[in-house]
Amino acid sequence: MAQSAGSTDSDPASKRLHSRMEASCLELALEGERLCKAGDFKGGTAFFEAAVQVGTEDLKTLSAIYSQLGNGYFYLKEYGKALEYHRHDLTLARTIGDRIGEGKASGNLGNTLKVLGRYDEAAVCCQRHLDISQEQGDKVGEARALYNIGNVFHAKGKQQLWGCAQDPGDLPSDVRDTLQRATAFYEMNLSLVKELGDRAAQGRAFGNLGNTHYLLGNFVEAIKFHRERLSIAKEFGDKAAERRAYSNLGNALIFLGQFNPATEYYRKTLQLSRQLKDQVMEAQACYSLGNTHTLLQEYERAIDYHLKHLLIAQELNDRVGEGRACWSLGNAYVSLGNHRQALHYARKHLDISREIGDRNGELTARMNVEELMEALGLKEGDLSPSDSEFKVLGARPKFSKKNSLESVDLWKYSSDKKLGRDPSDEDCFFDLLSKFQSSRMDDQRCQLDESANGEEEGGADENLNDMIDAGLLSSPQTEELFDLIASSQSRRLDDQRVSVSNLPGLRITHNNLGHLCGENEPAEPSDDFFNMLIKCQSSRIDDQRCSPPEAGPRAPTVPDEDFFSLIQRVQAKRMDEQRVQMEPDEPELEPDEPEPELRDTDSPAEG
Repeated sequence: MAQSAGSTDSDPASKRLHSRMEASCLELALEGERLCKAGDFKGGTAFFEAAVQVGTEDLKTLSAIYSQLGNGYFYLKEYGKALEYHRHDLTLARTIGDRIGEGKASGNLGNTLKVLGRYDEAAVCCQRHLDISQEQGDKVGEARALYNIGNVFHAKGKQQLWGCAQDPGDLPSDVRDTLQRATAFYEMNLSLVKELGDRAAQGRAFGNLGNTHYLLGNFVEAIKFHRERLSIAKEFGDKAAERRAYSNLGNALIFLGQFNPATEYYRKTLQLSRQLKDQVMEAQACYSLGNTHTLLQEYERAIDYHLKHLLIAQELNDRVGEGRACWSLGNAYVSLGNHRQALHYARKHLDISREIGDRNGELTARMNVEELMEALGLKEGDLSPSDSEFKVLGARPKFSKKNSLESVDLWKYSSDKKLGRDPSDEDCFFDLLSKFQSSRMDDQRCQLDESANGEEEGGADENLNDMIDAGLLSSPQTEELFDLIASSQSRRLDDQRVSVSNLPGLRITHNNLGHLCGENEPAEPSDDFFNMLIKCQSSRIDDQRCSPPEAGPRAPTVPDEDFFSLIQRVQAKRMDEQRVQMEPDEPELEPDEPEPELRDTDSPAEG
């Protein structure tokens, strides 16, 4: 801001310049909005960023730009930037008293925090959106808020399930409570969107109700909701939602032991994945079909699908998925009695596990390799280099069901992978740092009394009052002491304040400064305005405290581990029927994970 507000109002050239800048900012924002609506979020965010660089005096326009920039970066998976702009939007909405805008910004902030695994913070933000929507009588906003809160508890429940060795429906009480809360919010959302006549929102609610009932072990209920979801997806011609519904129906039917109907749904999933040119979902469908045909003891067809999964995993450089495909192929060949081919894939599974640092997978693969070599009467030196080469194309050897391996347990596959450092190391470091540095804080304090050395700085006022009452500060220099403390401490408040200039793209003028401060003829912002900004921006410090949770190796072509372990337990007895005097460890089947519906973020506001 090179000129004062007064000179801007009196200079015609400045007025013309500002008018052109406003028009340019709005044009850039409208083009960004058009690109985002067309699905080009990268191009759209570039135009919105350019609009911010030009700047605007219109606070409503700037709020809309912030909102859409946050949404754009959300879809680009740049969640740090999404948080930044949604927080800017929340600050501006609160400052100008836009309650509806504050609710939407809170909802968008909650969605972003949910993706980062910060569920408690996300729930607070989404609840604020719900409260404001109900206060303002905004039924559409209320429905979105209910849906988003359901999503938060849904995601939190799934995270709590990771590593839980529980049978379907036999969940820890905290997990069951979390998932039931998600179900309750989805049901409230469904009731409201039915009242509003929003069929698309009803479809999303049905899909997620099906998913939560699936996790709770209510498979009959899950099938009912997913069939409703499928009907609405067909009504709208939404092929992606239709594919998800088919996959989720197949998953639920697997748990009810209805393998043939499940296979038909998985085939439809595969067909739609190919129509949509979605290789990841095509691979997952092949994986699910391979496992289902194994349950049906149709091993040659299972091998065909696992080979297709393997090829796609190699194309996508999904080493974890590739290892899982090798493990499944080894399983199928063991069932056919073809131990040499099973050894071939077991060795490849071992190599991949070593490469990706999967200790559990490596131990399992090594055990399988040793038992297969023992059954074949081979030693390590008997294998030629070509035996360890990985060949998935060409003629397959003839299959034989004789001489099945008795002690090989290729189905056993642990999903408990814990990566990352021990958090206690960091705590010890900070404890050590605090111990050695604690005395340096005393250099910044006014030494009032020897007995006060251990008090926290925040308690200074209370300590001063106690000492005055006790007559410890009765000298003539008492006033000077207070002046000294006030002078030395006043500057620290400035470090906690957020200047208006911290909002990117905002050009402060005489008019909008008055709007910001709530005065007719302001000369500068008041302390009340700064204090308001302090409250709005205080949560930004959280960005410096924690990072998104780390997960283990991700296999995009293989469904998530939680469903993998669920099916392992529910189908244990059935898999034993396929073995020839093998050990009692149950096989493990992993279908496509029930997929959550798309998150319901607020539509980008008009620029």
